[in-house]
Amino acid sequence: MDLVADAVLTFPREVVFCAYRDHLKDLLPYLPNVRGIDVTSRADEGPITRLVNVWRGGGEVPPAARAFVSEAMLTWTDRATWDASAYTCEWTIETHAFTEAVACHGKNRFLIEGDTTRLEIRGSLVIDARKVKSVPGFLAGKVGRAIEEVLVARIQPNLVETARGLGKYLAQHAATPAHG
Repeated sequence: MDLVADAVLTFPREVVFCAYRDHLKDLLPYLPNVRGIDVTSRADEGPITRLVNVWRGGGEVPPAARAFVSEAMLTWTDRATWDASAYTCEWTIETHAFTEAVACHGKNRFLIEGDTTRLEIRGSLVIDARKVKSVPGFLAGKVGRAIEEVLVARIQPNLVETARGLGKYLAQHAATPAHG
């Protein structure tokens, strides 16, 4: 299932790109559905930066439900290759629960749009429910699609919220918004 999210930020492309790549952890106060982001590795090679971040979600999980939701279900590893010469970020998400059943990857593009920056996020999420032991084989296709629909419905707004959080962070920390 496709993941599609766009956001327009009123800051120059280079500022948006560098802040998203280099200050992701600083966005936590602006991300209500994320409890933590840990940068576990970073490698810089010219315009290419490879990052591995571990995200801990769960801000949206009601306390009563947390008893039934494991930490692994709310944690994922984000492997990203940032290309400063093309203003793109290719990413792969590895879930910490049902790892073998989930495939998620995509690409972000940071585009100049007038005097603003359009963050264009495109990706794919595929759930292979046949690889989840508790799902009967004859239901795997329907269950997989249903899970994809639920997750995409939750993930897409969170992607936009992350971009909005970036905008709030930049409004407080960047020197030069595009509109002023």
